[in-house]
Amino acid sequence: MNAFPRVNKILIALAVMLSASVASAQQAGTATTPFEPRVGQPGKDVVWVPSPQALVDKMLDMAKLTPQDYLMDLGSGDGRTVITAAKRGATAVGVEYNPDMVALSKKNAEKEGVAGKATFMQADLFKTDLSKATVITMFLLPSINMQLRPSLLNLKPGTRIVSNTFTMEEWDPDETFSVPNPCVSWCTALLWIIPAKVQGAWKMPQGNLTLTQQFQKLPGTLGTAPISEGKVNGDEISFTAGGTKYTGKLNGNTIQGQGWTASRVN
Repeated sequence: MNAFPRVNKILIALAVMLSASVASAQQAGTATTPFEPRVGQPGKDVVWVPSPQALVDKMLDMAKLTPQDYLMDLGSGDGRTVITAAKRGATAVGVEYNPDMVALSKKNAEKEGVAGKATFMQADLFKTDLSKATVITMFLLPSINMQLRPSLLNLKPGTRIVSNTFTMEEWDPDETFSVPNPCVSWCTALLWIIPAKVQGAWKMPQGNLTLTQQFQKLPGTLGTAPISEGKVNGDEISFTAGGTKYTGKLNGNTIQGQGWTASRVN
């Protein structure tokens, strides 16, 4: 009896099994390859470009972040801003549409030992409730900033908004800072402080106060005297009229100053 055909069949079967094992191993290797973000990779609204760490640090400095703050980072990417905020003791939440980025951020937070303070959600930033935030950070395009602007202006007065590079058009920032070398790109931080809504007519012992609010700026008149240097910083109001400097704090429908008050006229 010739044994060669039987041997050939065995060899062929072994080859098929080996090929299947190699293919299975390759598939498993592909499935377990860690996700690596690429600069410029497309997202839902913007491409991903990481903020330089030096700028992240400066953004949080400008926001005067404290452990009592609740920070939300819109478009949180690899999680570096959220993780940095959590290391400073703040409660920090990243809002990111890409689920791979969310998973990567969670791993990064665990590696840095701040998973208890740094959390990440896979969500659309336009559909996310921002009302709990005391600080919001973002690195978004101007068009996205403008879509968010109405919602931001409705946040609690005093909420701090910090953007990497991109503006809010005619809403001037309260503070701007450019990080020097070795930062070479995306090195400018812009801070806005949400102003209280004080536009309208107010009654003061010194006369009728009329405020025409333009974001944090306060043109207007006190009696017949024009206002200069008018500004809203959160719920703090200041202006000069008739050579007198007025500073006060909004409390409901009353501005309480030192030696003066103003009551809103409905």
